[in-house]
Amino acid sequence: MDPLKREKYFATTDAVVFTVLSGELKILLIKRKYPPFQGKFALPGGFVLPNENLEEGVARELEEETSVKNIFLEQIGAYGDVKRDPRGRVITTAFLALINSDKVKLHASTDAELAKWHDINDLPELAFDHDKIIADGLKKLRHDIENTAVAFQIMPEKFTLTDLQTTYEAILGEKLDKRNFRKKMREDKVLKELSETRMLGAHRPARLFSFKKK
Repeated sequence: MDPLKREKYFATTDAVVFTVLSGELKILLIKRKYPPFQGKFALPGGFVLPNENLEEGVARELEEETSVKNIFLEQIGAYGDVKRDPRGRVITTAFLALINSDKVKLHASTDAELAKWHDINDLPELAFDHDKIIADGLKKLRHDIENTAVAFQIMPEKFTLTDLQTTYEAILGEKLDKRNFRKKMREDKVLKELSETRMLGAHRPARLFSFKKK
């Protein structure tokens, strides 16, 4: 059979965007304004336009539905279960991001009624197969935080090692040994020690660090 005469397939993209707020890992969700799954929470995303590639599509949908823009999005996988979308045969490609929420102001528009950060451990009922996509995104994020310098995407320009450890713990979902964590940071050689310090309550000043530009 001529493949061009077969049933039509549709392509969408979804953005799995994480942040850390008050020491807790959060994910960005939108509340759907229209069917299917009207009123349900879902990942920001939508159909790819004929004149754009996947990266352009996910960036556009994310900005339209949440006002989040100009962030690094990494492709994490494609999802094509036959019945994942009641509208027909829809294959979605998911993208992962870790951002500093202080640098964005959420605003829902187009087909999103609300854009909101949700605690990763207290998610509402989700549309489509977005629970699986989020689980895969979290697994990838935790792998990255342990094996790369991805934390630079969320940390401020200057921070203490305690700040950094708190971020790692929020993402990994577990407490880390302070001594082992600092040893790992030294061995990874991704941090630059600064001459500046910050007072932490009544304790002695804490040294500030930044990520090496490389």
